[in-house]
Amino acid sequence: MNELPFIKMHGLGNDYVYIDCFNSSVADFVAQTDIPALARRLSDRHFGIGSDGMVLMLPCMNADARMRIFNADGSEAQMCGNAIRCVGKYLYESGLCVKEKMSVSTIAGVRELLMQTSNGMVSQVTVNMGAPKIAADSLLIEQRDKWDFTAVNMGNPHAVFFRTEQISDEEMNCWGEYIATHPHFPEGTNVEFVHLRNCRELDVRVWERGSGETLACGTGACAAVVAACANGKTQSEVVVHLIGGDLLVQYNANENIVTMKGPATEVFRGIFIL
Repeated sequence: MNELPFIKMHGLGNDYVYIDCFNSSVADFVAQTDIPALARRLSDRHFGIGSDGMVLMLPCMNADARMRIFNADGSEAQMCGNAIRCVGKYLYESGLCVKEKMSVSTIAGVRELLMQTSNGMVSQVTVNMGAPKIAADSLLIEQRDKWDFTAVNMGNPHAVFFRTEQISDEEMNCWGEYIATHPHFPEGTNVEFVHLRNCRELDVRVWERGSGETLACGTGACAAVVAACANGKTQSEVVVHLIGGDLLVQYNANENIVTMKGPATEVFRGIFIL
């Protein structure tokens, strides 16, 4: 196989190259290839298609579909809130799973999706993101200062830092990768810098492990809201303002469940010459 069909989609600018492994010939090719190397090649913004990573959409025995996510550096991620909305949109609109309620299996577990549709098209997707795990923690920065943060696991790890002012581009480039790859996190972590607008709105910038700063991060938005609620900073329903747009996140602390609602956009389809 020397031609690989793909779909380019994004959730608020968090863009991935999607590979439809419901196609048997594509699935056979993927099964025999070096998947991390393929993710790096497709994600390259100069020599490839260009993206924050690659997503494989596959058949599944215990859900309507299975999703595997690979970051731009080839590492595999457990979960991605923006990517899973795009998977739901593609499955519905392509006719592979024409259900307004569907389930998608990830490394982090099975996630339930609710489609908002009109004339056969999906405009918004609400995702049950499952139960977060929360812990207070601190990080030794450059062997001098300790920075307090809230650790939130949304199926993948997040370190949420609250700031009185929005973080600058210079600070983001300095601290994002430093924290994401700090020895305090043996497997790396996603990093959120959060500025509180008010009790219903947060500004969030995210450095994703394996990809760098992204325009949006669904699990990161959820982690920010969970951390804000746990620290008494916001109410349970919050609009999260990301560089790429807004997500609506609800955290039910009594049931310890997070839901996230946002758009999913298909940009184009094509053939990648291998």
